[in-house]
Amino acid sequence: MRQKGHIFDVFVILVVLFSVSTITNATESKDGFNQCEHIVKQWASSSLDLEVKNDKHVLQNLLFFLHVPRTGGRTYFHCFLKKLYASSLECPRSYDKLRIDPRKPKCRLLVTHDDYSMMSKLPKDETSVVTILRNPIDRVFSAYEFSVEVAARFLVHPNLTSATKMSGRVRSKNTVSTLDIWPWKYLVPWMREDLFARRDARKQNGHSVVTSTNPYDTKDMVMPLHEYINNPIAQDIIHNGATFQVAGLTNNSYLTEAHDVRHCVLKYQSLGDYVLEVAKKRLDNMLYVGLTDNHKESATMFANVVGTQAISQFTGSGSHGDHPAKNNSEQSSSLLESDFDTTYHQSNSSYQKPNQISSDERGEATKENMTAGKLMNAYESCILNLRKSQSERRVNSLKKIYPANFTKEGRRQVSEALLQEISLLNHLDVELYKYAQTIFANQHKRMLQSKVVANQLDTVFDNSYRTFSWEAISVAVSVFFLVLFAVLFVTAKRRTSKLKL
Repeated sequence: MRQKGHIFDVFVILVVLFSVSTITNATESKDGFNQCEHIVKQWASSSLDLEVKNDKHVLQNLLFFLHVPRTGGRTYFHCFLKKLYASSLECPRSYDKLRIDPRKPKCRLLVTHDDYSMMSKLPKDETSVVTILRNPIDRVFSAYEFSVEVAARFLVHPNLTSATKMSGRVRSKNTVSTLDIWPWKYLVPWMREDLFARRDARKQNGHSVVTSTNPYDTKDMVMPLHEYINNPIAQDIIHNGATFQVAGLTNNSYLTEAHDVRHCVLKYQSLGDYVLEVAKKRLDNMLYVGLTDNHKESATMFANVVGTQAISQFTGSGSHGDHPAKNNSEQSSSLLESDFDTTYHQSNSSYQKPNQISSDERGEATKENMTAGKLMNAYESCILNLRKSQSERRVNSLKKIYPANFTKEGRRQVSEALLQEISLLNHLDVELYKYAQTIFANQHKRMLQSKVVANQLDTVFDNSYRTFSWEAISVAVSVFFLVLFAVLFVTAKRRTSKLKL
């Protein structure tokens, strides 16, 4: 009996301890959620209060291209922006290079993987933001493929130590490599280490040949896609990456509160709705939002919306269409009173307006009689060459990890269950992409309406010009005949007078 009573007492104690532990954990969890909710709400409220209020459809003096990785932004930079903006007008360390200093006089173009928090260092009222978004599932595929592709280039080395030393020597020569660029500075070393580990394992096990029908599941050669998407590194950087980047909350953010907000959102999924709303608002305020999956339409819209205004800025009088231009002193004052670092004390005259840029500092497209149509033709020619060189480099890299030969056909072998998992892991990006599609449709409609109005004005002008021309000719002919008649009449009268004499 005593033994049974002792066992019963122990059981009661364990039940009490378990109950206390459960209640404590629940209380701590609730307190943790409440604290996180407060942090995220406070950030979201302050972020929405700081939104730019001026005309979002007008290209301002500084263009910030927020380049979401794997959306085709590099082609826009090389084939659009480098034709519109001379290199001298790019902000220092502009493209794909981190920790940019935008304080250079005449700085007009900023293209970077930095997130929206970069706006804290830019003159908000003088900056237009553009971006491109991509179907989230395709973007995850592309990020995985590119991580592997770049990492595979290091397999020419005998071991990981040699590859790491080589990349360190290259980076010490003041050159910028992919390993300096966010997010690849995290993703490529991770994937490179994994590739060398799998190669060493194959050698140790005597497996020199790898056969697989699914390039996204060749585990002896490359980390399979299903492992990649569930790794903490991918969950921190890849998933919902577009939403975090547009919201300014990547692990590369300039905001001091970004780490705490990210931590809370990743811990409590429901708090992601606040981040999504901020990202949507940011898209609303952008000059242009493109879609990778609507490539031709996006490029055409970029040429018409951004390209024509940039050309007008540099070749025209410097006016911004219907936007009233400020005088030089007002322009400089507004820039100097913005969120530049307090150490920036350039004189007012150092920041030049578009109409003060010399002809030597203009992009090639603005040195000639360029139009949106001509700009598109130049873009299409440029992108063919760029894609060819990128394709060749990709093929050479993937040869080192055959049969992991990533293609569109290979993607069709990925199971529907895995695709659904990627979609769920990127639920914020899925919603943001849907919202971007709506913005894109409205942009397209507005562009078509503008073209219709422009054509109507041209027609009215042409008709007026034709009417004016015929009226002028009629009047001129009438005057000519009147003068001729008067001359003939006077001449005839003089002859009559002489005959009478």
